[in-house]
Amino acid sequence: MGAAGHVEVRGVHKAFGPLKVLRGVDLEVRPGEVTVILGPSGSGKSTLLRAINHLEKVDRGLVSLDGELIGYRRTARGTLQELKEREVLRQRSHIGFVFQSFNLFPHLTALENVVEAPVSAQGRPRAEVEAEARALLERVGLADKADVHPRRLSGGQQQRVAIARALALRPKVVLFDEPTSALDPELVGEVLDVIKDLASSGTTLVVVTHEIGFAREVATTVVFMDEGLIVEQGTPAEVLEHPRHERTRAFLDKVL
Repeated sequence: MGAAGHVEVRGVHKAFGPLKVLRGVDLEVRPGEVTVILGPSGSGKSTLLRAINHLEKVDRGLVSLDGELIGYRRTARGTLQELKEREVLRQRSHIGFVFQSFNLFPHLTALENVVEAPVSAQGRPRAEVEAEARALLERVGLADKADVHPRRLSGGQQQRVAIARALALRPKVVLFDEPTSALDPELVGEVLDVIKDLASSGTTLVVVTHEIGFAREVATTVVFMDEGLIVEQGTPAEVLEHPRHERTRAFLDKVL
């Protein structure tokens, strides 16, 4: 793993046409912390994650990782200039991203899926990456599935390969976008266990999820979003047991 990263989101706005999806979001994720983002569908959670690694360009505001602006640089005159795609890809290689729908390459084995990005995006030697990838597959409990293609893996196994793939980049932060929502209920636990293991190892994590028990057990900070805003944030006990905001209470009443 890379050193744990420090993420800062400042005044981020994003609209799709007339629909304002993020309306001035401020968020800080300190190194080694686990931030869990909760909120109803359409509250802007996934868009916020995608803004952190510049998969979504923001309309206003800034995102930085360890003090380096993501997607932009400041010119000598103090204005912002968008980075070229190659530079954005370099930045993105420090930010692991685990999608809801696994997004594995179907024609590659589990091992090849994990090896692909560090070799192509980071130019690391294949032999070194392959040894690391085998260790990562072992870490997520899939050492015996290295040569298996995704279609022959369960959803939970595919998602664990996706987590190993994200970690293979030695990222400073790993973003999870509802990593269990596409899984059958009996497979959710195996994926959450892997994320818990990462959390306990000091990796900086930002997790969008509906799994309240996971948030209670693992989060350093719980963030509740609604209508493109962070409505409240605090420790799991503060937000989940003693929410201050009516909208948070109404959401938790529905899901608990």
